[in-house]
Amino acid sequence: MDPVHAIVLALVQGLTEFLPISSSAHLILVPALLGQPDQGLAFDVAVHVGTLAAVAAYLRRDLGALAGGWVRSVLSGDPFAPESRMAWMLIVATLPVAAAGLVAGEAVERHLRAPIVIAAANLVFALLLLAADRWGSGTRGEGSLTIAGAMLIGCAQAFALVPGASRSGVTITAGLALGLTPRAAARFSFLLAVPVIALAGGAKGFELAAAPGAVDWTWLGIGALVAGVSAYACIGVFLALVARVGLWPFAVYRIALGAILLALFAPWG
Repeated sequence: MDPVHAIVLALVQGLTEFLPISSSAHLILVPALLGQPDQGLAFDVAVHVGTLAAVAAYLRRDLGALAGGWVRSVLSGDPFAPESRMAWMLIVATLPVAAAGLVAGEAVERHLRAPIVIAAANLVFALLLLAADRWGSGTRGEGSLTIAGAMLIGCAQAFALVPGASRSGVTITAGLALGLTPRAAARFSFLLAVPVIALAGGAKGFELAAAPGAVDWTWLGIGALVAGVSAYACIGVFLALVARVGLWPFAVYRIALGAILLALFAPWG
C-alpha cells in the first residue's frame, strides 16, 4: 500500500468512526474519488483495531465499572442490579446488529458498497438526525434507558450495515428520539461501539486469517496507530461540541455530501 494513501485512510477512519457521518462511507469514497484501489481487508481490520483501542482507552473507567457491575450482577443472580443495568442495556442493544450482520452482512458488502447507495443513505439518515435533534426532548441521561429503549437503539443500529447510514449516526438519532440529551446519546453510542467494533473486527479478522497472501504488518501497525490516535482526539472534541451546539452541523454536512454524490454518480446525471 502507498504510504500516503495508508495514512490518509487511517486518518479518515479515526476522524469519522465516532462522528455521525459514516466512516465506512468515507473509506469507500476516498479511494474511489482519488482513483486508488480498495485498501483491502487487512487494512480495514487494522484501523478498526485502532479505533477500538481508542474508545476503550477513552472510556476505560466507565468500561471497568460496567464490567465489574455486570460480573457482580451475574454472581448475585440479579441481572438488573443498579450498578450493572447499563451493561445489560449495552448487551441488549448489541444483539440486533449482531443478528443482522450474520444474516445480511455478506449481501450488503457485495451489493451496496456503491457511491449512489452512500448518497441516498446520507440524505435519508441526515434528515432523520436533523429531525431528532430538533424535536427530541433532550432531557434524559443514558442511565434512564429501559430494555425497550436499548432494543430500539439496537434495531436502529442494524441499519448501519448500509454504507452511508453511520453506526454512530443511527444510534445517536435513536437516542435523541427517545429523549436523551445529545451528550447522553453520544456517550451511549460510544459505549455501544466497543462490543460492535469488537464483533466486526473479530469477524474480519477470521476472514483475514483464512485469506491467502502475505501481510504488510508495518503499514498495518502504522494504520492502527494513526486511526487510534486520531479517534481518541476526536471523541473528546465531539462530546464537547454536541453538548454546546447539538448535532445539526453533522446533519447539514451529510446532506451536502449526499447531494454532491448524487450529482456525481446518479444514473440520470
